[in-house]
Amino acid sequence: MDADRIENIIKREFFKHYYLYIKSRVLAGIYIHIPYCRKACYYCNFHFSTSLKSSDGMIEAISVELSHRREYITKDINTIYFGGGTPSLLGTSSISHLLDEINKSFNVDPNAEITLEANPEDINKVKVSDYYNLGINRISLGVQSFDDQILKNLNRQHSGRQALNAIEILKNGGIDNLSIDLIYGIPGQDAETWHSNLGHAVALEIPHVSSYALTIEDKTAFGHWQKSGKIEAVEDVKYNDDYNTLCEVLARADYTHYEVSNFARVGFESKHNTSYWQQEPYLGLGPGAHSYDGINRQYNISNNASYIRALKNETLPFEKEELSKSQVFNEHLLTGLRTNQGINFLDFERRFGVNLYNKHKKFIDQCLQEKMATLVDEQFILTDAALILADSVIIEMMIEE
Repeated sequence: MDADRIENIIKREFFKHYYLYIKSRVLAGIYIHIPYCRKACYYCNFHFSTSLKSSDGMIEAISVELSHRREYITKDINTIYFGGGTPSLLGTSSISHLLDEINKSFNVDPNAEITLEANPEDINKVKVSDYYNLGINRISLGVQSFDDQILKNLNRQHSGRQALNAIEILKNGGIDNLSIDLIYGIPGQDAETWHSNLGHAVALEIPHVSSYALTIEDKTAFGHWQKSGKIEAVEDVKYNDDYNTLCEVLARADYTHYEVSNFARVGFESKHNTSYWQQEPYLGLGPGAHSYDGINRQYNISNNASYIRALKNETLPFEKEELSKSQVFNEHLLTGLRTNQGINFLDFERRFGVNLYNKHKKFIDQCLQEKMATLVDEQFILTDAALILADSVIIEMMIEE
């Protein structure tokens, strides 16, 4: 039997295992990208516009895309996520319209987690009451910092006081499932300021904290300034120190470190993001949104005018990528090892027909010996201290075509 035929048999068996696994999954999510912001933060590289002129046409276009893609996911929807951009910039009537369209096209679980990203300056009592009445039961608030100077350095619109007020309004308005974003590794943010930010989160009893290292992207203001020497790159030791402080402070306050950048009190883990990490299928709507059905990925065009124009002409403006054997395998590895659930060797073999432990025995045993990971009942989990090194561990365990 020639080598090509053997390779085709291996690939066929791999995808047979994986297809049966995907068919066994019973839940799915919807992500809606709202591509508008009040102004551009100096660090942001996401797709958005600071002009709301096209917002009415955008809502209509997303509604049309929704109606054309109702067959993409046939499973019950248990999470809906409005991201961006800044969805809280929109009037609640637009959010209501999109939720109505989703419910017309899909079977939404009555207990679905419905998240909306918001900025502090958009939060008021009337809007929060509207959100609550619409069934939005989780808010992800873009705080980034409680320090006014740091917020100014990031070109954020809100102040520290506005962030505190927004949190109070959300709590009083019945939104108990609240997450805030905080950024570390910011030029000019010293250890005392970072510790103070975390202290605010703990004192306010925020049930979920997402915290990310500042990454300076080429096409952002920070990227241009770094090239010109206006700002200097933060040293790795600073990132590591901030990350260790993050883990230590939140651990003492009884937060579970359930993913590299995410911490939650018991029961407040993000169901939507967890579904991504578990490779559940999801439908992405709006310009720049991605979709995943377990085998293929789709990428919507990242241009507001082109997106709206295409949908007016009843055309779906996306590119489709059929994932290879190695891509599917490695994505599961990537997302699994970044969580406190790790990966299960028996489950991997059931999904993919690959015995991961046998394939990487020497390296896995080394990780266990150096206390970078634990292995109990076939569950391989990186220790909390090793999570920051997850990417280097993952690279060692990836497979090639």
